[in-house]
Amino acid sequence: MAILLDENTKVIVQGITGKQGTFHARSMIDYGTTVVAGVTPGKGGQEHLGVPVYDSMKEAVEATQATASVIFIPARFTYSAALEAIDAGIKLMTVITEGVPVRDTVRIKQRALENGVTMVGPNCPGLITPEASKIGIIPGEICKKGEVGIVSRSGTLTYEIIQNLTINGFGQSTCVGLGGDPIKGIDFNECLKWFEDDPQTKQIVLVGEIGGTGEQDAADLVKAEITKPVYGFIAGQTAPPGKQMGHAGAIVHGKSGTAKEKMRILSEAGITTVRTPSEIPMKMKENM
Repeated sequence: MAILLDENTKVIVQGITGKQGTFHARSMIDYGTTVVAGVTPGKGGQEHLGVPVYDSMKEAVEATQATASVIFIPARFTYSAALEAIDAGIKLMTVITEGVPVRDTVRIKQRALENGVTMVGPNCPGLITPEASKIGIIPGEICKKGEVGIVSRSGTLTYEIIQNLTINGFGQSTCVGLGGDPIKGIDFNECLKWFEDDPQTKQIVLVGEIGGTGEQDAADLVKAEITKPVYGFIAGQTAPPGKQMGHAGAIVHGKSGTAKEKMRILSEAGITTVRTPSEIPMKMKENM
């Protein structure tokens, strides 16, 4: 069953005629994603990658009845593109763009919440339900259909963990890349609840990073509500306090945001923690 998307999810690509939009839309289509339209203002009426292009989200949604969109729009235009998607009636919006101003993200998130829109990102790799559909840039070839749900703040680290699981025979239900910005749409807890309620998902992998308190909040939820086995890894174990590592969401202020402290809190909540990504499938095999 998986979460958030399946082979029937109709997707619109915002910015489909741009370089990044074209490249990743083609990958999504090749993977089997039901991409029903693209939107690029001024290019309506054309066809690109075999799908119709519209000038606005309103036109695209009315013509296709799509419920999901993915945004490959430059950061300075992301705010208007996101609001256009929300106002058009999109219910799952994935913002791949990095460098979106925090002020814009806050306003987008508020509008999404007010309209019941599930927002993934910004600055994220997107999500994938293996052998069914993907939205974003996660490489489909490393994924395998199965029973492990993955939710992660990291991008490329997620790919490493997915590949390790696949090689060791552990397929995935859905993999969700939350994004690395300090302000973003959905967080760990939303995904953990969805995975808990999903009959296909039997085990969960949580991939955190230094900085912020999302992992601590997730630990509280796991301890109180999650019955399925959860495995946790925190990236940035050698990062010095106060130093930015990669992006603004991974800045440690004080003790609470360090990898060591987060791993302690996850472990105390009953989450099986590991020091390297390759240990995750090993721990799963031990618990079989």
